[in-house]
Amino acid sequence: MNPREISMLTTDPFHLTPAIPRSAPITMSSVRTVIISGAGIAGLATALALQQRGVAVTVLEQATQLGEVGAGLQIAPNGSRVLLALGLGAAVQAVACEAAAKEVRLWNTGRRWPLFDLGADARARFGAPYWMLHRGDLHQVLRAAFEVAAPGSLHTGVRVARAETVGDAVRVTAADGQAFEADVMVAADGVHSTQRRSAFGEGSADFTGLMAWRGVVPTARLAPELCEPVGVNWVGPGGHVITYPLRRGELLNVVAIVEKPEWRSESWSDAGTREEVHRDLAGWHPDLHRLIDAMDTPFRWALLSRPPLKGWVDGRSVLIGDAAHPTLPFLAQGANMALEDALLLARCLTELPDADAALARFVALRLPRAARIVRGAADNTHRFHNPLLAEPATAAAYICREWEPTRVRQRYDWLFEYDVARLPLDPP
Repeated sequence: MNPREISMLTTDPFHLTPAIPRSAPITMSSVRTVIISGAGIAGLATALALQQRGVAVTVLEQATQLGEVGAGLQIAPNGSRVLLALGLGAAVQAVACEAAAKEVRLWNTGRRWPLFDLGADARARFGAPYWMLHRGDLHQVLRAAFEVAAPGSLHTGVRVARAETVGDAVRVTAADGQAFEADVMVAADGVHSTQRRSAFGEGSADFTGLMAWRGVVPTARLAPELCEPVGVNWVGPGGHVITYPLRRGELLNVVAIVEKPEWRSESWSDAGTREEVHRDLAGWHPDLHRLIDAMDTPFRWALLSRPPLKGWVDGRSVLIGDAAHPTLPFLAQGANMALEDALLLARCLTELPDADAALARFVALRLPRAARIVRGAADNTHRFHNPLLAEPATAAAYICREWEPTRVRQRYDWLFEYDVARLPLDPP
């Protein structure tokens, strides 16, 4: 072990030393420098994957401070494989909850149906864990790992205003006039991406008629029967509610999706009241109203859909994550897609010799899967809110049919089996 590796191990309290040390680059490409716009999950995972492969990365984040934004994430085996490949397994496991199962419950009676097993079953079937995480916890693990790998390379308070391809490089200009140059620029700046808008146009954002309430409840406030170690999908006419444990079971994530055409703000930080959530879920099972009572401040946001792009590359700039393929959250795959993008882009840029061909190959490999996930998430909107769920007699037959084990495997196994680390990069 060389002195740099020893230093990293002894000064890193999170034990986040990269799986591939920065001192041993493996890149076979001409790409040596990359600028990433956005320090969210997609941006930081990409930065870490590239840095571990010998690429010098600069991350530009418009926020002046990186805080605990958002609430829960479900990291399925296709996403946890990426985190394991980045050497973050122990750090993530320390802040995650590995629930035992997922189940469906009927909105008014509370009747339960099994959806699929998790925990040991997920590891046995798919070779990787199914983690439930607070977004802030995962973000902190990624940020800490990148800052260990590349001290001083993350710059906050820098908003990218323009990216221009000039020859074999991309020039990035910030709103304050700072200029940066690299071989490639990665736009990981979310659903309101500046680069998406400038390169591909604003595009329509169509309101779905759905609004989401979200809140996180400390399980110490709850009766034991309300914080079992399972993920629950409550389904009903005109809405559905997702609950699952976070942070070693210390928190319970609650997201309620309701049909509410008058609310159209896409911000995650619009605060509401418990009384409003109670009204929107009037008639739903008492267990859900007990959860609402235990919330501090519920937040709401409107769910918008956007038409898919036919490509994500503009010169030497490429979109990833929500900037490339925003999706409704009804397959719990948004963060997983971001992680898949991160590792595959890093592989393409370092394992293929030509940068332009690498970007084209990345998009060719990712577009079909992203499109299928976006379609699958939209399909679940109708499945979760079906009018047949209104009455217990029709609801039972409907749930038994739609969540029959074979159908469940058809809807989910192809997601969880995907291994981006082993995906062949060469065309068939």
